[in-house]
Amino acid sequence: MAESGGGEKDAGEYADVAGFCKSAPLEEVRKHGHVLTPGRYVGAEAAEDDGEPFEEKIKRLAATLREQQAEAAKLDVAIVANLKALGFY
Repeated sequence: MAESGGGEKDAGEYADVAGFCKSAPLEEVRKHGHVLTPGRYVGAEAAEDDGEPFEEKIKRLAATLREQQAEAAKLDVAIVANLKALGFY
């Protein structure tokens, strides 16, 4: 392990990790007008392709969301009823 004057001795070698960290050279920082917003440098983590076509995935996720929203509405009614029974609503 090469030490560069700082950091943890047992941390191992540094490596950029997409979506998490990047060691940007000063010239790149200059190119961005010295703006240090992390997203400009670290980018996004590579997305894993699960093989499910986008249209099918969105339809499936939307259906799941509707089911969860219906369940949440039922739970909200039950919570309010319980709070009323306890005199807190």
